[in-house]
Amino acid sequence: MDRAAVRIGRSPRAVSLVAVTKGFDAEVAKAAVAAGQLDLGESRAQELIAKRQALGPGVRWHFIGRLQRNKVRDVVGGVSLIHSVDRLRLAEEIADQAQRFGRVQRVLVQVNAGEDPAKGGCALEAARGLVAAVRSLPGIACEGLMTVPPMRTDPRPVFARLRALRDELRSDFPEVQHLSMGMSGDVQVAVEEGATIVRLGEAVFGARGSQA
Repeated sequence: MDRAAVRIGRSPRAVSLVAVTKGFDAEVAKAAVAAGQLDLGESRAQELIAKRQALGPGVRWHFIGRLQRNKVRDVVGGVSLIHSVDRLRLAEEIADQAQRFGRVQRVLVQVNAGEDPAKGGCALEAARGLVAAVRSLPGIACEGLMTVPPMRTDPRPVFARLRALRDELRSDFPEVQHLSMGMSGDVQVAVEEGATIVRLGEAVFGARGSQA
């Protein structure tokens, strides 16, 4: 990550690492926290709840997976950032739950920048309308965009597309700053294309199943 940032003249401090603990047990997550990694990511509500209880306070949890509306109450109030808001009904449910907790839930709008039917996210052409609608809701704050590129394709054009969209949106929505993009297989490309948050699992913890 640092080498990729320096290579294009970015400060390594401009990129945050979310260590994805999905599929790893709570002891692995505890070891990461003990080593100073406080931003952890989960993509399943039940796994998030269990690890949040096991680790206690002091962790900044990120929800990075597809979120069903009936799981929103399990996530809101216990995470720093939700990366995967892809539709208005979901944003409305998050906003409602956040208001019950008396807080503002930080979120990212997920965009299907690779136009892959297997991936979540709103269409590129719908992103502006969704961001505008989300930011109008009380109890929720849209702080950027997220994407997952199609498998077995060059991720660079997808990341570049998301960066261009973010730059375009910032003229009207200056709080839309973050780009959550890049996983273990494409993290350097993501950093080169402007990622501010990367989501790494196996690159940090080893292959899932080995608990390495």
